[in-house]
Amino acid sequence: MNKTHFGYQTVDEAEKAGKVADVFHSVATKYDVMNDLMSFGLHRIWKKLTIARAQVRPGQKVLDIAGGTGDLACAFAKAAGWAKHPDAEVWLSDINASMLGVGRDRLLDQGMSLPCVQFDAESIPFPANHFDVVTVAFGLRNMTHKDRALAEMLRVIKPGGRVLVLEFSKPDAMLQPVYDVYSFKVLPWLGEKIAQDAESYRYLAESIRMHPDAETLKNMMLEAGFDAVDTHRLTGGIVALHIGIKF
Repeated sequence: MNKTHFGYQTVDEAEKAGKVADVFHSVATKYDVMNDLMSFGLHRIWKKLTIARAQVRPGQKVLDIAGGTGDLACAFAKAAGWAKHPDAEVWLSDINASMLGVGRDRLLDQGMSLPCVQFDAESIPFPANHFDVVTVAFGLRNMTHKDRALAEMLRVIKPGGRVLVLEFSKPDAMLQPVYDVYSFKVLPWLGEKIAQDAESYRYLAESIRMHPDAETLKNMMLEAGFDAVDTHRLTGGIVALHIGIKF
């Protein structure tokens, strides 16, 4: 049985998906509240930059992977002219049913009955060359085989399309000591006080440390077959936005 990482733990690959699912089933209803607290609201700025860089135009087809509570999908639906333009198509997806349900309900509250689909990003149930834009925000690090997921994202975008990966990364050296204290002391404490779940937020901090840094992820995307990858390190490198292009 092949092994992989679940935070700092080494587990069987077959176990990881279930363990990650348990984390997100637990945090789904408090996800956005905790994101605001943990990032001091910065996650909204990072996502706005991602939305701007996606450059979604009316009539385009967009897939948001690990879409969580639906904020990116909502913005893309407006940009693509969903329900107005005949060719516009925006999908919200997540591997976790609890997260997908929260996102679906939030979109419905805003009058958007976007199609929602639950799947593992390592096997995307869409044909090749279908989407103009694919995004994944803070979801790649939880995937067992990131190389497979990246290859699948590349497969489903059209020539000229782009994949945007927004993910935590390795901060600048001067920020690292403070970032470590915050991640391993403050985040679990917030998780306990707000979501009554310190362990899930301890895992989230560990999963960030196990995720590749910006340069390594760029090389992974190139190895997956992207023709070009544009990297933007944000907030002292705490987060990185990678934009993969298919010629």
